[in-house]
Amino acid sequence: MHPARAVAMGFLLAIVVGSALLMLPWSRADGAGVPWLTAFFTAVSAVCVAGLVVVDTGTYWSAFGQSVIMVLFQLGGFGMMTASTLLGLMVNRSLRLRTRLMTQAETHAIGLGDVVGVAKLVLVVTVAVEVGLAVWLAGRFHLDYGANWGNAAWNGLFHAVSAYNNAGFSTHADSLMRYAADRWVLAPVMLAAVIGGIGFPVLHDLRNKPLQPRRWSLHSKLTLAATGVLFVVGLIGLAMFEWSNPRTFGPMPAAEKLWSAAFASVSARTVGFNTVDIGGLSHESMALHYFLMFVGGGSASTAGGVKVGTIAILALLVIAEIRGRGDSEAFSRRVSSSAQRQAITVLVLGSALTTVGTLAILYLTEFPTDQVIFEVIAAFGSAGLSTGITADLPASAQLILALLMYTGRVGTITLAVSLAMSERRTAYRYPEEHPIVG
Repeated sequence: MHPARAVAMGFLLAIVVGSALLMLPWSRADGAGVPWLTAFFTAVSAVCVAGLVVVDTGTYWSAFGQSVIMVLFQLGGFGMMTASTLLGLMVNRSLRLRTRLMTQAETHAIGLGDVVGVAKLVLVVTVAVEVGLAVWLAGRFHLDYGANWGNAAWNGLFHAVSAYNNAGFSTHADSLMRYAADRWVLAPVMLAAVIGGIGFPVLHDLRNKPLQPRRWSLHSKLTLAATGVLFVVGLIGLAMFEWSNPRTFGPMPAAEKLWSAAFASVSARTVGFNTVDIGGLSHESMALHYFLMFVGGGSASTAGGVKVGTIAILALLVIAEIRGRGDSEAFSRRVSSSAQRQAITVLVLGSALTTVGTLAILYLTEFPTDQVIFEVIAAFGSAGLSTGITADLPASAQLILALLMYTGRVGTITLAVSLAMSERRTAYRYPEEHPIVG
């Protein structure tokens, strides 16, 4: 099986198994049966680390149901193929060529020989970040918010795993709004979300060459640079648009407004937790969220979207065209033409999917256009944020969102390749012409 197709099938298998487990009576807090659509939508959202829900996670699901959800978004964020590689390492301490290729397709490893190292790095970072954050949050919830140790430990673990895997699931009905003024909760969650959303290849570079940025790959440099730019743009934009909004930042002190803007800037592209009512955002902030959610995080990360590297490559292409240069360049390197074609393909397919999804849901419902656009992009970008209409959508619209979550997580390029029968190469090329553009 083609590695990309194996990735798509792995996620699909996890969704099927997760749906079956969530339909069991003991998955629900009151022991009643779970409707198939509720179980299916939740499983898709968890595996695809999208964070959209149709029921309240903390009250609807039992401890077993919440555990299933947490395992699903751990698998979805960790990467199906990376997990299978680690299992192979534990059993045989050696890898078949096919398994290495499958893992390379998921992690975007630099080369075949790097797969084992990347897989080990993923495990070490995952355990370190999740355990460290879980312990910190559990202590915070118990000592500062009065939760008993059992609830504090469970909520700390659940939110830690959700944060690192950029899942957006919370056992609190209001997400993290109750912690909006608590930097000691928000800052560690932001850090975990950034580490998970930066991408495994970047972590690989940072580990091997931490003090040698000149030797980092072009991918790592572009990802880090674009992440920094997007963070600043989101911070400034959201602070400016929401500073006096009485439904969001308005009542907060100045320092808390900046913290909330910083958290929202990170969360919109990655984890999907919110500290203010999303439904209260201004139209300008909604539009900025569209962009941030659509972009998402780094390639081969726990985040979704078209990826920051894609946007960086397209920006370099536009700059090169404006300057009249034949090559797209950055950090004394040329961006390959194949990478540029892939970036354009990802952007076009992502735009097409979100446009079609928006039109379909607008046709099926009577919700405001801006709310529908928000839900659609949040689903495709695995953002986890919601204006609150997902649970009220008809079954057909929820299925459309589920499809968008799947394609957004698997990736437009990976999905397209997985569905292709085989690569076809022709032994000839037609004469070249230059059609008029613009």
